[in-house]
Amino acid sequence: MPQLVHSETIDGVATVRLDRPPFNAFDTELRVELGDVVRSLADNATVRAVVLTGGPKAFAAGADLKQLAEMDYEQISVWNQALQRVFNDVAALPMPVIAAVNGVALGGGMELALAADFRVLAEDAILALPEVQLGIVPGAGGMQRLRRLVGIGKAKDILMSGRRLEAEEAHAIGLAGHVVPASAVLTHAQRLAAEYAAGPRFALQAIKEAVELGADSPLATGLAMDKNMLAGLFATRDRRVGIESFFAQGLGKARFGLAAE
Repeated sequence: MPQLVHSETIDGVATVRLDRPPFNAFDTELRVELGDVVRSLADNATVRAVVLTGGPKAFAAGADLKQLAEMDYEQISVWNQALQRVFNDVAALPMPVIAAVNGVALGGGMELALAADFRVLAEDAILALPEVQLGIVPGAGGMQRLRRLVGIGKAKDILMSGRRLEAEEAHAIGLAGHVVPASAVLTHAQRLAAEYAAGPRFALQAIKEAVELGADSPLATGLAMDKNMLAGLFATRDRRVGIESFFAQGLGKARFGLAAE
């Protein structure tokens, strides 16, 4: 069997590339390989940021309908739960995750992109959750993550119509932070990832956890989380490096990350 997911780490940035031509549709093998790679990254202290990417024509084009078409209720429930678990593992990675999207990101492909912290889109990229046009719904996190990113009204519009979003609209509604020429998508995402990789590892992890966990928590719960995370960070090397650098050189000069270790 050919390898369907490739991972390479350079200077703290892991680039994970889906490779199931022609459109990186998710079948069981691709799902399993991606899950294995993601779990290995979660346990790798040398990885400080992750870039997810696909091919020039497609980031990923959703589930392989040929495999799913004949499944019954129990089979699709098990299969979808497994895919949702992989995307949850992506979202739970303790470091910043950037999706570099060329071509199309449809269905499960868009759901994977939504599981990342940030999205860099090619100018000609197309995103969609078209499941409603098949009489079904996104089941791997797309409905919940989309709503949290763009709000209830806009999420309903996108989900109930199944319409395609061009990069410009995706950027305008907050789905994408960057829109660049197609030839620059991966390098732009890797450059952003390198900036995060050079940052304070545990502070970035704390920010990610606090924002995600606090999104649906009462304010008092979120404030208590913030307080505890701040106190915990005072026990880290990065806190010492950051404050000592501030007194010696001013704000923004601290050398965190692998280069300082």
